[in-house]
Amino acid sequence: MSEKNVLATKNATEEEVANDLYQALVTKRPLTATDYEEKVANFDTAYRVQRAFTELKNEAVGGYKVSLTSEETQKMFDSDSPFYGAETTSAWLKNYATVKLSDLMDPLLEVEMVFTAKEALLATDSLAELLSKVEVSAGVELPDSRFKDWFPSLSKYLVVADGAVGGRVVYTKPTTAKVAVNDLAGVDCTLSLDGKQLGTGKSSEVLGNPLNSLQWLVKKLAEQGVDYPKGTKVSSGTFLLPPHLQTGHYVAHFSKYFEDVELDVK
Repeated sequence: MSEKNVLATKNATEEEVANDLYQALVTKRPLTATDYEEKVANFDTAYRVQRAFTELKNEAVGGYKVSLTSEETQKMFDSDSPFYGAETTSAWLKNYATVKLSDLMDPLLEVEMVFTAKEALLATDSLAELLSKVEVSAGVELPDSRFKDWFPSLSKYLVVADGAVGGRVVYTKPTTAKVAVNDLAGVDCTLSLDGKQLGTGKSSEVLGNPLNSLQWLVKKLAEQGVDYPKGTKVSSGTFLLPPHLQTGHYVAHFSKYFEDVELDVK
């Protein structure tokens, strides 16, 4: 099995949807979901459209994002499993980044853990093996969609086709703390905007432990014939229900292991 065979588009309709997504990305003119629901009606089609959409960006994939990693968000989108989306290299921003709201369409903000592979990750790796092979950072993800009024009503298949509503990911330097697998399930966060608290969350919201999200992704990619090479990142899932992104100064503070993530939105 190869990536080309599994994720190559099968017909003109899939190519058309990918092209429309790309045009929406470039022009910032959102699509109407009902125009596409019958065209993308299952996960296989959705992942093929996503791959074609990603290729139209003409930029290397820097990593992935995993969505629907909590019971609450899975219920919102009528799903019993997570999704993934490819994020090209320019989507990954170092801590203290500044983002223009006008560069995005209808973004949210999520607090996450980011893993960066120090060597290739394998579908057979245990959680402990995965942890030994990655650097662990804190992150803030800015999900965004090419469909209007997307949250939380967009079809799960259109979410996947749209790169799992990928936008930007801001991430810190990796922690220097020596952490065990179970430690990563016990991190709390507080999110604030201009000094006012917006919400709190826990890493255990991410499939019980963000490492479970990483393991799910590596296995899912392997099923599709896609490797997970050294240097690949993943934003592994949100600790809290995401608010809509606004202008101002965001700080995500963590109870241990990580420095604050700071982001200016203008």
